[in-house]
Amino acid sequence: MIIRCATFAAGAMLILAPDAMAQDVRVEKNISLGLASDAAAAAMQFCAEKGWKVSVTVVDRAGNVKVLLRSDSAGPHTADSSRRKAYTAATLQQSTNVMMGIIEKNPGLTDLKMIDGFLLLGGGLPIRVGNEVIGAIAVAGAPGGDLDEQCADAGINKIRERLK
Repeated sequence: MIIRCATFAAGAMLILAPDAMAQDVRVEKNISLGLASDAAAAAMQFCAEKGWKVSVTVVDRAGNVKVLLRSDSAGPHTADSSRRKAYTAATLQQSTNVMMGIIEKNPGLTDLKMIDGFLLLGGGLPIRVGNEVIGAIAVAGAPGGDLDEQCADAGINKIRERLK
């Protein structure tokens, strides 16, 4: 009888152990290459229709580049600028334009500009599924950060229905 109870207890532990261990494993949503590509292409098209030569970068939730597009004749600095804006928006989980305003109102946050890889200029937007940031898109090269942001927003609007 004792052996049967011990065997049953050991078997129950083996069955329940994966559930207990799974509590330590996180499941997070992340942007796919397909979504990233479609968003980048839509942002690029929006800018091209305005005559702006830009670069567009989409990063995943950790700030790793998924897609980078650079228009013919876009300035060489635009690729790095769009990448850094996207990284900033993804990792701070906020638009770069909003973060600029927050820093202006809170001088103690000025050192955020010093973080390696950050670029606090308008044009970077987080991409969300509900409240969860799954990536970010950023544009550089339009004649102003607010216009870069319009292009990035066009990219998000293109994939909005698929963000579920």
